[in-house]
Amino acid sequence: MKESNSKFQAYRVENINDQFVGTLKEMVFRPLENEEILIKVHYSSLNYKDALSASGNKGVTRKYPHTPGIDAVGTIEKSNSKTFKVGDEVIVTSYDLGMNTDGGFAEYVQVPSEWALKLPAKMTMKEAMIFGTAGLTAGMSVLRLTEMVKPEQGKIAVSGATGGVGALSVSLLSRLGYSVVAITGKETEFDYLFNLGAKEVLLRSEIENFDKKPLLKPLFAGAIDTVGGTILENIIKSTNSIGTITCCGNVASPKLELTVFPFILRGISLIGIDSQNYPMKYRKDVWVKLSDEWKPTQLEDTCSEIRLGEVESKIKLMLQGKLKGRTILKLIN
Repeated sequence: MKESNSKFQAYRVENINDQFVGTLKEMVFRPLENEEILIKVHYSSLNYKDALSASGNKGVTRKYPHTPGIDAVGTIEKSNSKTFKVGDEVIVTSYDLGMNTDGGFAEYVQVPSEWALKLPAKMTMKEAMIFGTAGLTAGMSVLRLTEMVKPEQGKIAVSGATGGVGALSVSLLSRLGYSVVAITGKETEFDYLFNLGAKEVLLRSEIENFDKKPLLKPLFAGAIDTVGGTILENIIKSTNSIGTITCCGNVASPKLELTVFPFILRGISLIGIDSQNYPMKYRKDVWVKLSDEWKPTQLEDTCSEIRLGEVESKIKLMLQGKLKGRTILKLIN
C-alpha cells in the first residue's frame, strides 16, 4: 500500500430513517493497534449472515454504519503482530468479522491477528473464498460425520443442498466415497446436484410430508443438515441405528418437535456445528484437508464471481432464496 493512499472503498450499510441502505463509500484507515494486521483483500464471499447484516438484523449486527463480509482472504500490508509479517497470505473467517467488526466487503480489513491463518500452500485465494465460512462449516460437518459413519454403512442425506454449505458438503462427501442424497426445494437444480456428485435428489416437500410418527423407516446412515425445522426432524426420525447427523443452520426453523425415541431406541447422535468460534487448531486441520485430499475436482462449479458494485443485487436474491452455490466477491483488478 502506498503511503499516499489514505482511503479505500467499501460496501457500507447505513440506517437511514429505519431503512438499511448499502452503497459504496470511501473509508479512511485507522491506526493499527497491538497484535492487529491490515489485509489487502483479494476476495471475499457472500453468506446468508452477510445478507442479514446488510438488512439491519440486530441479531447479527448491532451498530451501523457497517461493512458486512464474514470472509476475507488477501495479503498482509501492515502488521503489529509477532505471528504474521508483511506479505503473508492469510484467510480470515467468522469470529466477529463482518458482524460487529467491519468485514470483507472492502478493499482492506483490519483485524486481530489471532483471527487469521496462513493460506495453505495447495490452495489459491479464489479457492479459499469458494470455501469460505461455508466451506469451513461443511468441512467441520464432514469431519465429524466421517468420524462416526463410513461409506459402506449407507446413504448420507444433505439438506439445503443448493446452498453454500450444502453444495460443498455434497461435493466433499462424494469425493470421499459416500452415496449422497441431496435434498432441495428447487426442482430446476437436479442436474446441478448430480454434477456435484449426488447419487439421488429428493424434493424438500417429500421430506417435509413424511408421516408424523415418532420413528420412521430408516433411510439414511447419517446426514448433514443446514436448514433445521421439519426437515431435520424427519431426517432424524429416518436415520439408521447408531447414525450420526450434524446440524449447522436454522433457516427453516430453530425449533424441533421430536420425541427422544430416535436417540434412545436407535442411538442416533445429533452433533451441532459452530463455525464462528471453532478452535484455531481444528480450523487449520480442516483448511489443510480442504486444500488437498478433500478438494473437489469440480470446486469452481459451485460458485459465481461478482465485483463490489454487484453486492446489493446479490444480497436481494439471497434473501429471496434465489441464489445457488457460492457467490464470491473479487476485490483486486
